Amino acid sequence: MPACHDTVIVIRRGYKLRAIKRGRCDVARVLLIDDDELVLETMQLALAGTGHDVRTARDGAEALGVAAEFRPDLVVTDIVMPQREGLETIRELRRNRPEVRIVAVSGGGSTRYSDYLDLARKFGADRVLRKPFTPGALRKIVEELLDDGV
Repeated sequence: MPACHDTVIVIRRGYKLRAIKRGRCDVARVLLIDDDELVLETMQLALAGTGHDVRTARDGAEALGVAAEFRPDLVVTDIVMPQREGLETIRELRRNRPEVRIVAVSGGGSTRYSDYLDLARKFGADRVLRKPFTPGALRKIVEELLDDGV
């Protein structure tokens, strides 16, 4: 179960944003990492109704800074990104926070001998999700991992 903390939920209404602060013990902290702005926003919207505290980063280097302060319960990361790519980010997250749940997402790609998502599993991802995926598929994996003892 995620630790108790205050969360701020931002609700988009037209062009106005409204923040609601509430303290809850069943709210997980989720960090989303992707260099594609559209994918990042889609993932954020997919998790908007869950009530979890969701933060974003645009590459692995930014994500590690956010993770140090935010201390996420679960991370969803793309693999191919500028600065620090996803496999390196997964390895670093596992080194610093072995308890964090990690979902790796990728639109494909491979090395000469292996698929990126297979490599992500070897680097420590708990689950993988191939792009394109539905918002429901992302929500399902996130909730399964959080219910699994984070």
